[in-house]
Amino acid sequence: MLSSPSRSLTDLMRAPASAAPVVCAVLVLNVMVFVAMLLAGAGWWHAAQGVPLAWGANFGPATQDGQWWRLGTAMFVHFGVMHLALNMWALWDVGRLMEGLLGRWRFAALYLGSGVLGNAVSLVVQGNQAVSGGASGAVFSLYGALLVFLWRERRQVDRSEFRWLFGGALFFTALMLGLGLVLPGIDNAAHAGGLLAGGLLGSLLARPWTPQSPPVRGWRRACAAGLALLVVVLWRTLPAPPYLMGEELKARAGIARFLQDDQRISQRWGSLVQGGPDTGLSFEQLAGRVDEVADGYERSFDHLVAATPAGQAPSAATLEALQAYAVQRAEAARTLSEGLRRGDPQALAQALRPASAPVPAP
Repeated sequence: MLSSPSRSLTDLMRAPASAAPVVCAVLVLNVMVFVAMLLAGAGWWHAAQGVPLAWGANFGPATQDGQWWRLGTAMFVHFGVMHLALNMWALWDVGRLMEGLLGRWRFAALYLGSGVLGNAVSLVVQGNQAVSGGASGAVFSLYGALLVFLWRERRQVDRSEFRWLFGGALFFTALMLGLGLVLPGIDNAAHAGGLLAGGLLGSLLARPWTPQSPPVRGWRRACAAGLALLVVVLWRTLPAPPYLMGEELKARAGIARFLQDDQRISQRWGSLVQGGPDTGLSFEQLAGRVDEVADGYERSFDHLVAATPAGQAPSAATLEALQAYAVQRAEAARTLSEGLRRGDPQALAQALRPASAPVPAP
């Protein structure tokens, strides 16, 4: 049998840390991840995309390459201390109230589930063009759940308390969404997605506030249907990534391997050309050594072809340029070896020019 609430919503909002263990755990985990990212090379005020991506940020080519866990881990990755501080302040402000209303397990389900859905909305709307992260989508879900709760329980909540809580939550969400429309770098899709998912999931998890509260069964059926529809729409509208991160990493590894091989082969070629007459080898023997250089570049070309990614991977253009370079070097080495065998000075001079050609910049 339900009884009237012994504490006001304001009391729940000002609850001590001991009354909100999930909020505290989430706060601590976010701070710990941020400190670990700092130690890994992220900046205090801004982190280049590489570090957040390595720590689980959301990015279409990586997330859709089988790393769907990024939809969850991205909630704990922040791009600077101000980004972290603002999100943690908002979480502390509204999180204690929502954990008091729902209980720790329902609150955890709301926060994590809506955060994942918010990041999925971001993935659909941004079209795989940005690396995103932060707790803001999950925090917005708490405001979405709070707004729905307050509206459903408006006759059971003190009028003055309802006005300032509902008005404050509505003003905050409208302000943040408005800023996201005019300021670059704000993931407004995750904010809006978290707000919508929070309203739906929060209603599904809601408990009556007082014995006079309206029945929640009808709300739950409608919100369950809404959540199912949201998931289906997100899945059906998810754009294909322009490339897969695994393919890009394979391409980068191929480039790194080629640069190492090129340095080694170029040094060998240079020593043969410069010390040819003084090595004590015949022209035929020198030609055989130069053929080994050509063989090395041809093998390197095959490795580059094998590393060529599908789609529009960032490293695709570099791989193409290096393939052309490897072909040029192999042809020059073959020309040099043929010139050595013929004793043709003109062929030798022509072959020596590309022998010192610079490698294309990666």
